[in-house]
Formats: sequence, structure tokens, C-alpha cells
Amino acid sequence: MTLAPDDTDPGAAAQGSAPDPPDDDGARRDLTVAELAVVRAHLTGTDPTPAGRALAALRRGSHATAPLDEIAQGLGLSPFERATLLLACGPELVGAVGRELAERFGSPRATFGTALELLPGAHWDAVTHRGPLRRWHLVRLADPDSVVAGPLVPDERVVHHLVGLDVLDERLELASSPLEASVHLTATPARVVADVVSRRRAGPVLLRGPQPRSARALAAAACLAAGVRPRLLGADVFADAPVPATVRRLVRESVLGRVGWVLDVDDLPVATARVLGPLLTGTTGPVLLVSSNRPDGVAEALGTSVVEVPRLGPGERRDLLTDALGRARVGVAPAEVDRAAGAFDLALPDLGPVAEETARVGLWEACRRRPRADVGTLARVRTTRAGWDELVLPERQLDQLRALAATVRHRARVLDDWGLGARSGRGRGTAALFAGGSGTGKTFAAEVIAHDLDLDLVHVDLSQVVDKYLGETEKRLARLFDAAEDGGMVLLFDEADALFGKRSEVKDSHDRYANVEVGYLLQRLEAFGGLAVLTTNARSALDPAFTRRLAVVVDFPSPDRASRERMWDLSLPAALPRADVSLARLADADLTGGAIAAAALQAAYLAAADGGVVTMDHLGQAVRWELAKTGRVASPVR
Repeated sequence: MTLAPDDTDPGAAAQGSAPDPPDDDGARRDLTVAELAVVRAHLTGTDPTPAGRALAALRRGSHATAPLDEIAQGLGLSPFERATLLLACGPELVGAVGRELAERFGSPRATFGTALELLPGAHWDAVTHRGPLRRWHLVRLADPDSVVAGPLVPDERVVHHLVGLDVLDERLELASSPLEASVHLTATPARVVADVVSRRRAGPVLLRGPQPRSARALAAAACLAAGVRPRLLGADVFADAPVPATVRRLVRESVLGRVGWVLDVDDLPVATARVLGPLLTGTTGPVLLVSSNRPDGVAEALGTSVVEVPRLGPGERRDLLTDALGRARVGVAPAEVDRAAGAFDLALPDLGPVAEETARVGLWEACRRRPRADVGTLARVRTTRAGWDELVLPERQLDQLRALAATVRHRARVLDDWGLGARSGRGRGTAALFAGGSGTGKTFAAEVIAHDLDLDLVHVDLSQVVDKYLGETEKRLARLFDAAEDGGMVLLFDEADALFGKRSEVKDSHDRYANVEVGYLLQRLEAFGGLAVLTTNARSALDPAFTRRLAVVVDFPSPDRASRERMWDLSLPAALPRADVSLARLADADLTGGAIAAAALQAAYLAAADGGVVTMDHLGQAVRWELAKTGRVASPVR
């Protein structure tokens, strides 16, 4: 069985070509009934020659493909097995066949025994479980203990196919869904599709890359180029039945339904992959596999041919986005398309919805919205509003932070237009460390940068990311990094020393795995194409290898008196009613920016419960409470 003829043009996938429309159901059914007439002649003891001539004439005059031809060629039936299948299905196709069988053999159902007696070219191995009739579940034995004399029951799906009905196997239809291919492909995706179509002749192919949904779209394009309909399957299809039986069902449906299966193996257990790989390699059926860049060895366990699906450069992203906007008939200035293509690396299936949504919310906002759902519960996606004028830091630190924002804003020009990106095989992104005491503004600075770049801030929830089970932490981190890269998000790891800590001496398996986890983080951080911000109160606790991969390290000092006075001013908005408040006296208390913001908020609540006007008494009480959190005591502020 093959996925496509050897002369299939892989380039057709770039245009999103669909399989040929199915032949006329009536003509296909007529071919089946005409061939059944030849088998009935053997059953009734009449000369089969006239029926054979009528069949030949019908074949010459029909443009339809006989359903039995598809089954025989696709699943390897001999002429005797082909006729046996027709005899078994005869009572379902033509009611008189059941009566004819009953008159001659006393039963309205055919058996292997009746086929061996009646049909020409009989051979015994057609009866065995290894023969295609039983192997592909085209027929089953009503009595498993009576192989030759037991009635043959045809599979319902096979009967539907013989009469020309396009009805998928019920179990596989429930476990799968139609998969759309990209309508337009640029050079890199088109090369991937051509590579897949070429390699699949030797067996299944695994498409692997950082954007699984793009890999699925290209797998679908390869299926269309091969003339089969792509359908997406999850790994749970192997949960309810033995893997070999499920594979046989998949291959059979590939023949009957002209389906190309795209199997998402991201949730496939390694043990199942070891069983599945050899079974798929032993077929040449249209089974394509899709995976992300997971570190758990599923690709190696499958042992199939691997085609890498890379991320696209800004130029190709711009061309695809322009094409999608054109198809949606949405006009956007070229400069705006260039800006969005440089910031957002959307998966191929996102381009169409983004173009449609652009008419309502604008291109930039439409691009921002698409990847947010991919983060799930692993982080909080925040749309920030804080500006540079609200960030109180010494000029040196502010200059560092503005330069950090500039590296993101001008990345496409520097790395692509000016060619500096070609000089390094590392990722295109930037990793920065914000180090300093609690409340000194590290997280707030990340919010300011995200707002300045007009990007979302992904605030990583370490309690949701770190998992006790082997490999789960890496999977969740990979999902976060990929979603952030797709959406141009700023990735924030607060208290990063909990995740990026120093590797330790290996004393047991737990130490070994912890070191592997840190090693994976090092590689993923280096390959990340966006902006990742790590904050820490304990810089010395970080693994030194992380420091070498950081583009920027910003030290956040405790604020001096002048800075504290400005912070108090920013924390007490103009709309807040206040009486005789001295910012200079408030600045005498040695508080960080975070503590000042907390004290201002607490004082406002105190005032709301006490007349509605903030006084120095309210502020002084709030300051004392903030100092008490760190075990300090201050004289009353009045």
C-alpha cells in the first residue's frame, strides 16, 4: 500500500490542493454488483462467461474506480480472496444471494468452506489469520472455533465501501478530526512538504519542531499532495485497544476512506512508542507523525524518519501574513505588517484567524491574542500599563533597561537586515537578569519594558511548572517557551533561583535528574527567540552557566532618600484626598518601592474608614506596619 503515486508533485501541497472528488456512488455500486454477478454464477452453477463480459463492458464505459479494486490493491488480496470477500458480502448487497446460499448449502451465510469449494484459484492460506481477509478485519468468523465451516460476517465498514458510501470507521471517526492545510506556503514550508512526500515512500515520517500546530498543517499539506484526506489523531487512540489492532484499523481505513492519518505523539508514552514504531515501519501506509521538540525520547523510540519543521524568518512570516490579509481582504500598511512579522512568530494555522480578526481590533492586537491560550495555567499573561516615568531608578540602570527594550524592538533589523544573526547559531532572543532586594522594582521594570514594547508579560507560576514526575517540568517549560516565542511575549521568571539554581554533586538519582533539568533549562534559554527576564534576590544562588548566557545583568539598588520621595509622590495619585502630607518626612523611612506602594494603599484604606481624607497619621501607621514586616521599628511619622 502506498500513500501516493510515485509521480506525485509535492509542490501541489503549497497550493493546498485537495484529493480528487470521489467517483459517482451509483457507478461504483454498479461495478460491485456486476462483479458479484460473476461470483453468483459460480454459486448457482451457471456459466460465468456472460456475467464476465458484462463486467468488462461496464468497466470500459465507466470512469469510476471499482471499490473492490481499491481494497484488493491497497490490502493485497488475491483474486480468490477478492471473490471470497464478495461472496461473504453478497447477502448484504443483493438479497437473492442469501437465498441462493441457503438453497445450495443450507445457510444464508458464506463460509471459507463454501468459497474453497465454489471459487476458482482457491488457496488455503486465505483462511488463516495472517491472510488479508482476517488480518485487515474485512470479515470475521461468527464461530472462532470453526474456521472453515463457521459463517463469515463482513465488516460493516467494508459493506458501506462496496456500495460506494463514504463513511469512516466509527471508532476512528470519534477519535479523530479533519485537519486543514495551509492555503499558501513559502519556500521553507514547501521544502518540508516535499521532503515528507519523498520520504514517506519508505515508511511513516515524524514531523518535529517547536510549533506542533505548524507541523500538523504541513503534514496535512503533504497528505493533500498525496491525494488523501488528512485527519488528526490523538495518542489516546491506542488506549482502548491493542496497538497492533489499532494500526491495522488505521491502515485499512487509509485504503477504504483515502485518509492520511496525522498522529500527534506528544502525549504518547515511550513504552507505546517502542511498540508502535516497528509496526508503522512495517507498513507503507499514509501515517504521518507530529511532535514538538520534547526531551523524553519518543522520537527515538519510534525509530521513524524525522523531518524538522523550523520556525520561519521574518521575511517568510511577512509574506505569509500578507497573503492571509489579502485573502481576508483586509488592508494593512506594509510597515505595520513588517513590524508584526518581526515581533510575532505565529503558527501557520493562526495566520487566517489573525487576518480575519485584524478588521476588528487591528493587526498588532490580533497577533497578541492568538498564543495566549497556549500558556494555560502555567503562567499569568498580563497586559501591562506602567510607563518609564513611573520607574524610579538611577540613570545607569534606566539606560540598561532602555537598551534592553531596544534589542527587542530592533531585533529583525540587526539580525536579519544587517546580517548579524547569520554569524551565530544561538537563539535570536535575549536573556536578562534583574538582581536586587525584595521590593526594589525588578518585576515592575519587566512590566514597564513589556508595556513599552506593546507586548504581553508572561509571569511564570513556578508552583504550576515544577513537577515531581520525571520529564514533566521540561515539558511544561517547553510549552511556556514555545508559546512566548510564538506570541512575542516577555517571559518573566520571578525568584528564578528556585528554578535556575546551581547544579550539585551527584549523590543519588534525584541529584542526577535535577542536574539534567538545569541542563535542559540552559539549552532552552539559549535557544529562546524572545525576551526572558529572570529576577532574583540571591544572585549568588544561580548556576554560573546561566550568568554566561545572560545578555544583560541589571542590579537594582535600594532607593536613596530622593528616590523614596519621588516614589511616595507616584504612589499617592492626584485623585486621592489628602491633608498636610509631607513627602519629605515620609521619605525618611527606609522603605523600598514595593513597600512604599503597599503603605500608600494601606493608608488609603485607613482613610476610607476614617473620614475619607488621608493624613500623616494614616500614612505613619502604614509605614510602621511595613517596617514591622522586616522586624524594624520607626518613630511615629507626623
